[in-house]
Amino acid sequence: MTDLVGRHVLITGGGTGTGADLARGFAEAGAEVVIAGRRAEPLEAVAAHLPRTRALTADVTDEASVAALFDAAGPVEIVIANAGAAESAPLAKTTLAQWNAMLAVNLTGVFLTLRAGLRQFTGWGRLISVASTAGLKGYAYVAPYAAAKHGVVGLTRSLALEVAKGPVTVNALCPGFLDTEMTERSIANIMDKTGKSRAEALSALTRTNPQNRLIRPDEVTAAALWLCRPGAEGVNGQAIAIAGGEV
Repeated sequence: MTDLVGRHVLITGGGTGTGADLARGFAEAGAEVVIAGRRAEPLEAVAAHLPRTRALTADVTDEASVAALFDAAGPVEIVIANAGAAESAPLAKTTLAQWNAMLAVNLTGVFLTLRAGLRQFTGWGRLISVASTAGLKGYAYVAPYAAAKHGVVGLTRSLALEVAKGPVTVNALCPGFLDTEMTERSIANIMDKTGKSRAEALSALTRTNPQNRLIRPDEVTAAALWLCRPGAEGVNGQAIAIAGGEV
């Protein structure tokens, strides 16, 4: 389906995992795609295999870097704030630096990205944040991450009310544990700290999903594409769980 021909989309965190799959999906739908992230090499590897896709380096936690990113990207109509990171530790052992780092990339980065996107919209636009089921519920040992993702959901719902009278919508996608590199790191961390086997560590994550599986990145991409296609105009301010029935 190439129904997004002529649309321009910017995707942060586009070099790996869900971001790379989002780039693929939007490129296949005919859009002009810009992917951004801190590391040039994975971004360029993704862009090299997709049509109409450019790679730009940026740090979403830095206001000047985000401004420079949008200047280099040119006008875009779809902005997907996907960049994120996760760390786990008991709250009592979490340092202020760890707390600040989680909020910087997972919440401030989304704020800066959505704000920059909104400022350059001239009409129709779609703002999409990739949050998490951690933005809808609590998970042990990831309190800073969950707090940041709850913030993303609140930001999404509030901004949606600000733009509701125009042709812009704002929504958050909230996947459960994804079949990506980030989840692989979580599995390795569980194994290291608990002595569990990989199968046991994986089970600890998949059992949060009633379907007893990890969510595929292409399921997130399908939801993002739906939000940008005709028929989704009335979907605004939503935190859409993609989690097999969780939450």
